[in-house]
Amino acid sequence: MFGYYGYGFGYFDPTIWLVLIGVVISLIAQSMVQGTFHKYESVRSRTGMTGAEAARRLLQSQGIYDVDIRPVGGRLTDHYDPRTKTVNLSEAVYHSTSVSAIGVAAHECGHAMQDNEGYVPLRLRASLVPVVNFGSQLSWPLILIGFLIGGAGSTIVNIGIWMFTLVVLFQLVTLPVEFNASRRAVQLLDRQGILYGEEVGQTRKVLGAAALTYVAAAATSILQLLRLIILFGGRRNDD
Repeated sequence: MFGYYGYGFGYFDPTIWLVLIGVVISLIAQSMVQGTFHKYESVRSRTGMTGAEAARRLLQSQGIYDVDIRPVGGRLTDHYDPRTKTVNLSEAVYHSTSVSAIGVAAHECGHAMQDNEGYVPLRLRASLVPVVNFGSQLSWPLILIGFLIGGAGSTIVNIGIWMFTLVVLFQLVTLPVEFNASRRAVQLLDRQGILYGEEVGQTRKVLGAAALTYVAAAATSILQLLRLIILFGGRRNDD
């Protein structure tokens, strides 16, 4: 039904371009982060520290001793979990002495530091998680059911769109959280002497590429929301 805007079945929906643009943006971002990480994955840091060792040193430098550092499976699956207070590092980061690995580990430590000091955007994002999980699962079913029952202007459709809006809000709140964590990581790696000279710039490139994936996710969500508004706005005007 979403493939036909303002016409009967059998006509091309021009808003599909918004979806395609989002896909292209996401693919470019993923390609950049994979390529940049791989490029500096072969560059061994001068200190010879592993990602796990660098993470421990960074946390201790900030007086944080209640956060565990754990290895997890997968590639680029690194994350900080505020519920368990754990910095979870993928195998390619935990044991590696590369500039890429240390940069990624430091970024996750940046989140632990945010949590430790009560960084407001991080807390806001955490508070949105259950609502966004609920909304993301129900938004599309509500839109579909609402349209079939009451048409484009039905209350159920509007509720579904508002739920999807929460997903967009979450993506936007995520941006300052991720950028701040990367900024902390680069500054501390330099200040603590874990990376030297050009290594700091190389790490900045790795984290900058990673940040683009969050920008891409936000852009894709915004484009999808715009498509919903155009689709149902157009149908409402035709009624």
